[in-house]
Amino acid sequence: MSQLFHIHPENPQARLIREAVKIIQQGGVIAYPTDSCYALGCHLGDKRAMERILAIRQLDLRHHLTLVCRDLSELGSYARVDNAQYRLLKAITPGAYTFILQATKEVPRRTLHPKRNTIGLRVPDHPVALALLEALGEPLLSCTLMLPHEPMPPSDPFEIRDLLQSQLDLVIDGGYCGIEPTTVLDLTDGAPQLIRAGAGPLDKLGLA
Repeated sequence: MSQLFHIHPENPQARLIREAVKIIQQGGVIAYPTDSCYALGCHLGDKRAMERILAIRQLDLRHHLTLVCRDLSELGSYARVDNAQYRLLKAITPGAYTFILQATKEVPRRTLHPKRNTIGLRVPDHPVALALLEALGEPLLSCTLMLPHEPMPPSDPFEIRDLLQSQLDLVIDGGYCGIEPTTVLDLTDGAPQLIRAGAGPLDKLGLA
């Protein structure tokens, strides 16, 4: 059965954050709160943990996984970003946006889109997620906790634990954080292309 940590959504307890990071570093798969909805996460370098996330979601790598980063500086280590892209990223991060970008060699090839060598990246605006990333010292490999054949992601951490207790190592209860996934933007070809409208406001992008 997965563990359940009750972590304060505004003032995360450092001891519990350290314990959660230890679970990630030991190959665990977690469910954690973000500024859009709950997400699945694991260590970037752990192939087996990545495969477990794909199995939960019933996905293959034609679906972009996401590197969740603590800030733009870290994001820039894992994606190729030109000046125009950087200005856009700076204007709307942190926030509920996922950006499709060309990956650098820092990103394990197995995590990339198989034909495009791209990866999703984002900087969340949620204290628990940011505390995890700060303590971990590197991005989380992540994707929305959207279960197969369900119209929307679960928002109750107790429900998440009940549904996935044999498939997760840890569920972080950070309270209710919404049911709308991130807004997804493809930045690989000039002007931003809207892939999915979600929690990130479109008016900030001039797309509303």
